[in-house]
Amino acid sequence: MKLNKKQLALIEDLFAGEMDEQQLIEKNKITKNTYNKWLADENFTAEIARRISVARLQSKLLIARFSLAAAAKLVQLTESEKEETARRACLDIIAFPDSVGEKLLQKQGEENEDSQTELDFPLTEKTAEKLLLALCEE
Repeated sequence: MKLNKKQLALIEDLFAGEMDEQQLIEKNKITKNTYNKWLADENFTAEIARRISVARLQSKLLIARFSLAAAAKLVQLTESEKEETARRACLDIIAFPDSVGEKLLQKQGEENEDSQTELDFPLTEKTAEKLLLALCEE
């Protein structure tokens, strides 16, 4: 069963995130009972689930696209004049592979076991020293 125009419009409004449930019902000129029936409808909830999945994928792609820039910025921050900023950047770099890059690197390793990953940003001796100091503090 296909969704009707009103159902699709309500889903669009739902994902816009600008209205609460009551406002959605009023804007789309439906009753609370109709809304509840739609929520029980398999096709309606499948479309919502599909859109959630697409939104999650888009957010993962966005994060992946900017993760290299974030990593490079963290490395730059280890050179900060402010000791606390440099220390926190070091700790974030240490945690970075656990939170973002580890899964990506693991997948790359499975696909290319013989290849080695090179850093796209310089790791100076001073930066390496700060990283080791941060490790020792932990």
